[in-house]
Amino acid sequence: MKVHIQTLDFTPRQSLLDLVNEKVEKLEKFSDRIIDSRVVLRIEKSEKKNNKVCEIRLGIPGNDLFVKKQTESFEEGIQKAVDTLERQLKDWKEKKRS
Repeated sequence: MKVHIQTLDFTPRQSLLDLVNEKVEKLEKFSDRIIDSRVVLRIEKSEKKNNKVCEIRLGIPGNDLFVKKQTESFEEGIQKAVDTLERQLKDWKEKKRS
């Protein structure tokens, strides 16, 4: 699976990019039908502490899976987004079996 990472309005550390790749590639163990993934990381311009936004779109046959999380850190947002996508993938596989 190809992981496309886009960051808006900031330059990411290599460790953040490595974390994104590691977490998103783990989703492959739930389905071998994932075509690609697109990750967008951005910082909202607001006074709130939870201004880090992580969006992940998984390209799969049929409708893509999408999740958006807004948290205080990118690491937390990535983990929450991947956990949500894991549940969505499991549901998607169950629907395909039915």
